[in-house]
Amino acid sequence: MWQVGLAMLAKAVLCIFTFGIKVPAGLFIPSMFVGACMGRILGVCMEQFAFTFRDSEFFQLFCSPNESCVTPGLYAMIGAAATLGGVTRMTVSLVVIMFELTGGLTYIVPIMIAVMISKWVGDAIISDGIYDGHIHLYGYPFLDSKREFTHNTLACDVMRPRRNDAPLSIVDLSTVAVGVLQDLVSETDYFGFPCVLDSTSQLLAGFLTRKDITFVLDQVTHRREGTTRESRVFFIDSTRRVNQQLLESTVPSVNFRGLMDPSPFQISDQTPMETVVEMFRKMGLRQVLVSHNG
Repeated sequence: MWQVGLAMLAKAVLCIFTFGIKVPAGLFIPSMFVGACMGRILGVCMEQFAFTFRDSEFFQLFCSPNESCVTPGLYAMIGAAATLGGVTRMTVSLVVIMFELTGGLTYIVPIMIAVMISKWVGDAIISDGIYDGHIHLYGYPFLDSKREFTHNTLACDVMRPRRNDAPLSIVDLSTVAVGVLQDLVSETDYFGFPCVLDSTSQLLAGFLTRKDITFVLDQVTHRREGTTRESRVFFIDSTRRVNQQLLESTVPSVNFRGLMDPSPFQISDQTPMETVVEMFRKMGLRQVLVSHNG
């Protein structure tokens, strides 16, 4: 039993470190291993206890004289389910998993009881499971579907930038050049940038991700000779006015038509925040663009 206990402690310590430093070593099997070792130790202790006091009225009532009264393997199986349930706070799905692993319909009730007790004990210590805890620990943008978010504000009250913040970093399609994209990437660290037709109208035309802009700069720098910082970059269909500019300009231009997303998720500035939260929650958005009359 000391070997089983040592294996349990070693596996528990290793599981804590590997999961905490994001090593893909798994969580289900190590947690079940720790619980199985703990249940096995308890099962062997109960087996020895039943053997020592086999002449007592309690064991004579429930145990046959010629049969083993305690099965340590059953304790190991229930311990594995209880430990995994306490770590992840799984309930019904965990019971189904254990039933599929063992095929023992007889032991469904003990497993259900063990899983529920482990969840209650875990909730009494800390309300979140290990996955929810790591989501909050690392600050991931996650909206729990079980929680209710009550807002009395509009999208214009929550959007960035605020009135006192720096202006929004955008891509002006009418004047965008290689140098503008280089400065935009070097001076900011945003995931993407809204694209407007021109700085006067501010009409939203699409959305460019940082990855796409980096791709454009890589193509211009390494694979297109003769381009400079003043070289124009086009992401939409060229119009007559643009063609005239190209004819008059001596600097070669670059056409990346189709690289921009022409239909990003956008809402009006008067959209209630309840609607915005539901959009982020159900569609898994990274961002949504707020516009006023387009």
